[in-house]
Amino acid sequence: MRDQETNYRQSARVVLIDETDRVLLLKFHVAPGAPGSGHGWTTPGGGVVEGETLAEAAARELCEEVGLSVEPLALGSPIAETSGHADLGWAEGLFQDVFFHYRVTTHQIEIGGQEEHERKYHAGHRWWTVDELASSRETIYPLNLADLGAELLAGRLPAVPLQLPWHH
Repeated sequence: MRDQETNYRQSARVVLIDETDRVLLLKFHVAPGAPGSGHGWTTPGGGVVEGETLAEAAARELCEEVGLSVEPLALGSPIAETSGHADLGWAEGLFQDVFFHYRVTTHQIEIGGQEEHERKYHAGHRWWTVDELASSRETIYPLNLADLGAELLAGRLPAVPLQLPWHH
């Protein structure tokens, strides 16, 4: 499928869980400047730049988006991935999101490192319990995050990345 796509974007994301077993999600505007366009929630992360490994990109994005400095090796191996076609307005083509997992005891979210593009879309953050994720009617990416979070909280790290459904 990749050969048929004109653009390919790989992202590295982190399922960040705190000491009270809550998952951090970032709220984003679907279309900044269009108040009726709505919002969604997603894990911290973003595009991999040329020359970066997935873990390096995930660690960089954690620092930029939430002010958390983590060594790439501390993220371990990817735990899940999803891919498919999307048209986000600013990018269109085949997207692949690769997810890592990291636990913190506490962390004060700091968004000062976000790039201009990220600040335009940023609409807040929230720590969610798995039950809140499972029962929410909000738009949350990735799909099946509640199930993935429950597995992580039970200490079950997948031997190979789980394949999550695409969300667009």
